[in-house]
Amino acid sequence: MPERQPLVLILMGSDSDLETMKPTLEYLTKFGIAYEIEVSSAHRSPKRTLKFASEAGGRGIKAIIVGAGMAAHLAGVIAAETTLPVIGVPIDASPLRGVDALYSTVQMPPGIPVATMAIGPAGAANAAILAAQIIALSNKKIADLLIEFKKELASKVEKKSEALKNALRQ
Repeated sequence: MPERQPLVLILMGSDSDLETMKPTLEYLTKFGIAYEIEVSSAHRSPKRTLKFASEAGGRGIKAIIVGAGMAAHLAGVIAAETTLPVIGVPIDASPLRGVDALYSTVQMPPGIPVATMAIGPAGAANAAILAAQIIALSNKKIADLLIEFKKELASKVEKKSEALKNALRQ
């Protein structure tokens, strides 16, 4: 059976970033979105990084999610080399607790946008959801899955509220 065409490229600056990026993989899988995942460094393997960025669109990729820690400029380098949406996930990998990664990801010059998520696993989850929303613009199946996902979120809040009220009554 042939593998499905990956629609999202996930790049990480280091294999140590995988633990933080796991929610990305989980949510893309939940929405049935095929992805490919690679380690590439803007500083240690710049040619490899530029190749991923410049060739992604021609391979059918619709969005690129980039996780990097410290003051790495991985997401910005990728964004400079493609017209695809780039979603950055700052990773807590330094004594600055990810703030350096946040600044290097979010503070881009005009013309080189990077949609920057929160530091850490919550940002990794939201990166996948944003990528799904981008793909859903031209994919009704994923759009329908996102609608159901939002309903699930609302239902969970209602159940938690009811459980809280019941616990307080006792």
